[in-house]
Amino acid sequence: MATMTRGTLESKVVVQETHVGKGVFARRKFKTDSIIGELTGDLIRDPEYTSSYCVDMGDDVALEPEPPLRFLNHSCDPNCELFVYDDDLFRLYLVTLRPIQAGEELTIDYGWPADVAIPCLCGSKHCRGWVVDPEDLPEVLEREAKKAAQVAASTSETNGKPAANGRAKGKGRSNSGSKKSDGQAAGGRSKRAATC
Repeated sequence: MATMTRGTLESKVVVQETHVGKGVFARRKFKTDSIIGELTGDLIRDPEYTSSYCVDMGDDVALEPEPPLRFLNHSCDPNCELFVYDDDLFRLYLVTLRPIQAGEELTIDYGWPADVAIPCLCGSKHCRGWVVDPEDLPEVLEREAKKAAQVAASTSETNGKPAANGRAKGKGRSNSGSKKSDGQAAGGRSKRAATC
């Protein structure tokens, strides 16, 4: 069962620059299954709402988190996760998955669906190559293989010169349709939350 750590959130974490923008770093050590803090912010009841930082709470509700936890970055090998402990109040907490050292970046797995997956820059030894739910990775890899085959076919048709329409266009994060819940979890947690 997760245990709440003592002190204010500001005494536990600090926001610093990373290779992908801002990130959240531990100011001190944390044990496995420690509650670092609650993500607070505005609850948006709109199924079409999107932003760079929103967290899908289910039931067409998104949390627009306040700093500092708003700046949690993705990792394919995260050291933390988000859990809803009270479904009725939409209370969301950051919980450690393993021991964390002072100065270590706190990361979560965004778990995005395949339709909004983007290339991953986490740098983990276990990087999937895509910011995507692990269960959706085969779908992304299949889609990308088809794109690569189309580009190769277009290039060969033009005697080695790239065709004007042969480029695969990048897709930004749209967040649409990103409603996810992993059901019951151990330790009194009601469900895992995913970013939207």
